Amino acid sequence: MATEFLMPKLGLTMEEGTITEWFADDGAPITAGEPLLRIETDKTETDVEAASTGRLHRVGQVGDTFACGTRIGWFLGDDEDAPEASSPADAADTTAAFAPPTAAATTPTTTTTTPAAPAVVTTISTGRVVASPLTKRLAAERNIDLRAVHGTGPGGRIIAADLDDVPATTAPPPATVPQPVRPAAINTGAGMPATAAARTLADLLGIDLAQVPIDPVEQRITKDSVALHVRGLIATGAPTPPPPAAAVSAPSLPGAIQEPTRTIRLSGMRGTIAKRMHESLRQMAQLTLFMDADLDAVVADRARRKESGAAPSYTDYVIAAAARALGQHPLVNSQITDDGVALLPTAHVGMAVALDDGLIVPVIRDTASRNLATLSVESSRLAEAARTGSLALPDLDGGTFSVSTLGMYGVDVFTPVINPPNTAILGVGRLRDDVVLDDGVVGARKRLTLSLTWDHRAFDGAPAAAFCKTIADLLGDPAALDAT
Repeated sequence: MATEFLMPKLGLTMEEGTITEWFADDGAPITAGEPLLRIETDKTETDVEAASTGRLHRVGQVGDTFACGTRIGWFLGDDEDAPEASSPADAADTTAAFAPPTAAATTPTTTTTTPAAPAVVTTISTGRVVASPLTKRLAAERNIDLRAVHGTGPGGRIIAADLDDVPATTAPPPATVPQPVRPAAINTGAGMPATAAARTLADLLGIDLAQVPIDPVEQRITKDSVALHVRGLIATGAPTPPPPAAAVSAPSLPGAIQEPTRTIRLSGMRGTIAKRMHESLRQMAQLTLFMDADLDAVVADRARRKESGAAPSYTDYVIAAAARALGQHPLVNSQITDDGVALLPTAHVGMAVALDDGLIVPVIRDTASRNLATLSVESSRLAEAARTGSLALPDLDGGTFSVSTLGMYGVDVFTPVINPPNTAILGVGRLRDDVVLDDGVVGARKRLTLSLTWDHRAFDGAPAAAFCKTIADLLGDPAALDAT
């Protein structure tokens, strides 16, 4: 019996995934649990295992993006064919209420027999055009209707070279595009099949997605769909909703003042970091305080552990102290919601790991329940997985607080930016030797500076200082960090 293979939802914030690689050929025998493909989300790349056993029938192609829960393939039995509705477009919307009308539903029945359409047109008429993201972008720039292009790539896939001899302005006029039938009960865009970019633009402009036509090629609402809808409202003189008060249109940036040696596009991981950090600073009332912590006791404890085997890193000690301090200061282990400041019962501390192309924050789950040894093992595993690109999405979701370290670069203090939806983040500076005067006696002490950034909407300066002081006190008593 044929079994659907759906784009998995691997984290709370995952909305869609892009297929970057299939590990098995179309038609290959597959065993449940074996690695089958690699997908890319807005956070990372991760391998997906086969959900069932059978002969693989691939629906999604490399480069295609699908919403979570959308069919990307089939697992078939021996001598079994895939169901006819096996194109990506047929699975683009798993909710029947949003499916566009079929030809049978929208065309009156007649006895006239019409010639069969060419194979490529038949394939496209049932839904999504099979083309790479680059090809779709070039087609949009040249105003080419991909439904009129014959693909020469594998399986009829349209490649960039297929556009070379296609004249521009072949797209049909907007009036000829069939509009999908939507239930009258649905008057918000919450459940509409739409890309993340389309939802972001609609939120920014205050547009109801339920009023935006579904792209006939993509079979979902795209960013371009929203833009065309707004242009239509402007052209017809129809009133457009005012943008939300918090929305500020970003001005065009000036061009480079010199010919750049290289341009790093704000896309992928770099683009995600840029977007989230900008939103973090724009949406939160962020302040930072700095506090020194004595680490003589930690240095001695680490040296003792090193003699008998592996020892935690200095960052491990800080993470352990922060996790226990979160239990004593529940306001810091929180997030802002529509209902107010939500105090979260369990501390999952994220640790920032620097990569060549950006920064990623894997999460040590149930951090306060771990002793230093097990915490050190987990932090090492996550750091290695981050650097080798083998983090799973559950390793990145659910963090309630973050720790970022720049001490290895010789930095004493800095202002970390909160990782939403958290309300605080702790920066850790370098371990240094300070000269101190204690009861008239000059001495040396191992110290580092803690930089705590917090959201003033959630709590004030005094609770923030008390939390940071608890971390410093715990670092003075390493034995307390082994208590679970």
